[in-house]
Amino acid sequence: MPDFAAPVERLIDELKHLPGIGQKTAQRLAFFLLRCPPEDALGLADAIRDAKEKIRECSVCSNITDADPCHFCTGANRDKKMICVVEEAHNIMAIEKTRTYSGMYHVLGGSLSPLSGRGPEQLRIKSLIERLKGGTVEEIIIATNPTAEGEATAVYLSKLLKPLGVRVTRIGVGIPVGADLEYADEITMLKALEGRRDL
Repeated sequence: MPDFAAPVERLIDELKHLPGIGQKTAQRLAFFLLRCPPEDALGLADAIRDAKEKIRECSVCSNITDADPCHFCTGANRDKKMICVVEEAHNIMAIEKTRTYSGMYHVLGGSLSPLSGRGPEQLRIKSLIERLKGGTVEEIIIATNPTAEGEATAVYLSKLLKPLGVRVTRIGVGIPVGADLEYADEITMLKALEGRRDL
């Protein structure tokens, strides 16, 4: 016999599909939604439905957007000579927060991970190469995550793109600002030393 009424059980089960949400958190969220005013709960449902119906991938860079092409691809002040390659669309916001990058973007849709069945064919690499055919792109900045998969993807892209006559760079990784060197692992310290620059 279920612990809760069937609609509540269904709500809890659906909430458990969200990343980082287990049984207890799903129950807490479900009961919060049941206690809040109907317009708040229905507003959330409408926002989810609206996003699912109106958001799609940009046909140029694969960013999520409600207009195709997206505002990055159509922006008059964007530098068309640089493309920053990221794994997922939400990675773009981390770069945009710096307010220093004004180039274009390309979303791969993940990273190379043979164990998860993700090879080059599953990523949006062909469309990236297509974008280089115009000859206007001078630099590709690879901003994949500093994980084993992200590093493998960066190396793969570098070997693939350099012969096409474009400059390929990698974002710097290493010790975060405010961190103590004492707590840095060997790989992080190695990357920090490799990425050092003149002062």
